[in-house]
Amino acid sequence: MGRIPPIMSENKNLIRVSELFGPTIQGEGAVIGQPTVFVRAGGCDFRCVWCDSLHAVDGEFRNQWRPMSSSQILDQVKTLTENQPIMITLSGGNPAIQPLGELIELGKSQGFQFAMETQGSIAKDWFGALDVLVLSPKPPSSEMSFDPDALNTSIRAGQGAGQTVLKFVVFDDADFVFAQKVAALHPDLTVYLQPGNHTPPPASEQNAAIDLEGINQRMLWLIDKVNQTKWFSARVLPQLHVMLWGNQRGV
Repeated sequence: MGRIPPIMSENKNLIRVSELFGPTIQGEGAVIGQPTVFVRAGGCDFRCVWCDSLHAVDGEFRNQWRPMSSSQILDQVKTLTENQPIMITLSGGNPAIQPLGELIELGKSQGFQFAMETQGSIAKDWFGALDVLVLSPKPPSSEMSFDPDALNTSIRAGQGAGQTVLKFVVFDDADFVFAQKVAALHPDLTVYLQPGNHTPPPASEQNAAIDLEGINQRMLWLIDKVNQTKWFSARVLPQLHVMLWGNQRGV
């Protein structure tokens, strides 16, 4: 399965927002456990077979995505936090296809921080303004292609960011080997590994229960793989939000 065309905002200054919610906590990666508000953008240039956010990817849900200006988004965030600065997590879909530079600049001028996760398929010059840039190349189990040059470009674009890290979803041995090979190309970047969730239910049923026992088993397997291969620089973490809330949206 190849890439699907990204769905962009009709107005180049508007951001298509699938969800805006919080405060909650960041459930994975470099800032796991940190209080945050999520701004989930709609649209993606990938269609991973195990995507757990189809409501932000599939064009079927496009009519639910709200075109919002940067000031509208920030005003809604401030309403949620009662005007207290917080880390804003930009997610998707692939948030890199959206015009987020103005939002980051506006928010940082008012004391907000910004973290973003993207697969590293599209680079933007505003990556360097982020406090945390998480690049998450998609492994073989996603059935998506990997472009090392695009990832290199994304890393270069994020050179001014406070922190740039790699994060890999791992379902099986092939995914683990992929993560090792890509990480070896970028030895200066901290690596986070997380066990893959089961193939999710349709987007319309994403509040369904998940198999926590299966996830825990993959977590234990992943820890064993790291130790057996002596990959001691990698950090193995769960998806904390999945453990707490499953695939429930808006938490």
